Amino acid sequence: MDRFLIHGGVPLRGEVTISGAKNAVLPIMAAALLTEEPCVIRRVPDLSDVRFMGRILESLGASVTFEAGTLTIQARQIQGYGDYDLIRKMRGSICIMGPLLGRLHEAKVALPGGCAIGVRPIDLHLKGFRALGVNLDIAGGYVHATAARLAGTELFLGGRAGPTVLGTANLMMAATLADGITVIDSAACEPEVVDLADFLISMGAKISGAGSPRITVTGVKTLHGADHEVIPDRIEAATFAIAAVATNGEVTLQGARADHMQAVIDKLREAGALLERKGPALIARRGPSLRPVDVTTQPYAGFPTDVQAQIMVLMTIAPGTSIITERIFESRFMHAAELARLGADIAIEGPSAIVKGVPSLSGAEMMAGDLRASAALVIAGLAASGSTEILRVYHIDRGYENIDLKLRQLGARFERLKANPNAPENTGGE
Repeated sequence: MDRFLIHGGVPLRGEVTISGAKNAVLPIMAAALLTEEPCVIRRVPDLSDVRFMGRILESLGASVTFEAGTLTIQARQIQGYGDYDLIRKMRGSICIMGPLLGRLHEAKVALPGGCAIGVRPIDLHLKGFRALGVNLDIAGGYVHATAARLAGTELFLGGRAGPTVLGTANLMMAATLADGITVIDSAACEPEVVDLADFLISMGAKISGAGSPRITVTGVKTLHGADHEVIPDRIEAATFAIAAVATNGEVTLQGARADHMQAVIDKLREAGALLERKGPALIARRGPSLRPVDVTTQPYAGFPTDVQAQIMVLMTIAPGTSIITERIFESRFMHAAELARLGADIAIEGPSAIVKGVPSLSGAEMMAGDLRASAALVIAGLAASGSTEILRVYHIDRGYENIDLKLRQLGARFERLKANPNAPENTGGE
């Protein structure tokens, strides 16, 4: 497996272009299954998750080409049964279920199960599909879903940790080709859901209310091809902003959508960071001093769980005590033990991490446990004195396009040490 070697203590300075949003691209790729016509998707990040989803679509019969940030997908003739070994390896592949049911009225997908950041059940997806008239047979780790027809209805998608993002996407896609009107109450409001809705509308779908807790979908007979540009990745933008502040540098985030990052921007300003909009860019730098802040992760537009690990790193070097509470996933503090290897003072009490700032971090060897934890360890290595080595960095390649190249462009002393090219592929899902 590849690993990163970071010689820390260098302020990041310069300009970085924010890539397209991974969490928007994957459902949009799945949505291309809803039509026989070609779909062109632009500003697509070159990520292992994107390429893996492409392989899943190809196993269903679609044609997929990826060149220079542009994906072209044509699902002229497809089947509801893909390569099970591929599908079971990627938790995000559950989002193919909605479009397959919408177009073919049949789908067979693997249950996603648990992962490093906790169990992520699909009970709300299945509840919604049943309401649309889908028959579900769950056996052998797979869901076999069939329907004579999909009938519009009213759905409620509220769950223990708030609305389900992929569930909202899945049911919205299925409902585009259902008979009648479907109303999704307690829908996820994330920008990635809005981006998917915009793509579906450009395909001829009738959708209103995306970005609010109540989405209305009026079914149509068919959808056509479309050309769409994916939104910038708000999580990547937040990660680079925090890295700039943690290293006492100044970074211009080209293409960052500040309107998608208000909760993060608010907390960073509270922590002593200076963030300034400049046209289509966001400039991030540290102010005169860092301050501790309390953070609780929440569904959008609250503070995102995908930035919890990164801001924890910043709090390890902010004088005073911060409390970071995780309300979305139950096992998302594994990075805390790795940060302690650099000298961080973090105590876990139930769903909260109590972080006492230390004067500085010092380099050490660390092991990445999941995608966003990997990003946090990178920030910690950049901010620490001495050398830091991070193992199992395949996680970060799932969600950050060319992070090593981008960081070197900002002045980081950052190396990717290549592994055996014949090593087995690692996949996962966020």
